Amino acid sequence: MEISQYLVIASCAAVLIGMSKGGLPLVGMMSVPLLSLVMSPLKAVVLLLPVYIISDVVGVWLYRRNFSAINLKILVPASMVGVLIGWFTASMISDLTIKLIIGLVGVSFCLQTWFKRGQVEGALPASIPKGAFWGAVSGFTSFIAHAGGPPFQVFILPQKLPKAEFAGTATILFAFINLAKIGPYQNLSPYSLDDLMNAFVLVPFALLGTFLGAYLTKRIAEAWFFKLVQAGLFLVSLKLIWDAISG
Repeated sequence: MEISQYLVIASCAAVLIGMSKGGLPLVGMMSVPLLSLVMSPLKAVVLLLPVYIISDVVGVWLYRRNFSAINLKILVPASMVGVLIGWFTASMISDLTIKLIIGLVGVSFCLQTWFKRGQVEGALPASIPKGAFWGAVSGFTSFIAHAGGPPFQVFILPQKLPKAEFAGTATILFAFINLAKIGPYQNLSPYSLDDLMNAFVLVPFALLGTFLGAYLTKRIAEAWFFKLVQAGLFLVSLKLIWDAISG
């Protein structure tokens, strides 16, 4: 694999990460599959964590006034439990199994939402039991493959939050999750100086993506924003299912 080809693919992955932190959830999930074209999935997951964390700083600043406090109070502690479970079981569960489960959950949720006929439902309140479950799942799948988006979406979308509050809640939650992953990742696969330098090269692309994501989020109509979020969830879920089956 030529260095130039690696840089192009890795830079695109970093831009996607940044866009997800800027308010376009789920697009960041494509970063690991994309980078896996030029390296092992495990190495891709470890390499991208510093990029996620630096992008989180900008994303949290952008949405520092737009978030759902009640949801974060439920989801953050639950996600920490999920990270711990991921750390303790990382060597026992295959990436393909995780991808299949995430994909099936995402597709099921989208189909259930789209094919409800003649039903007008109001926004659902934040549920502690559901939030504890889906928060833990988000932490676990984020630890395994930076793929915590679909479980988070399944819990949060029925609440019909304003788009800025929705984006801010996602950004802040995954900032906490990514910080919690630093120690376990270092324990499982210690970072070398080369790893950190490779990640540092990708940071400018991630920062560009963060501001681009925030710009697009502000300019997309709210109704279309959530249609695009659901469409993204469906497509990413299908991709995860395909990866699991073909792998």
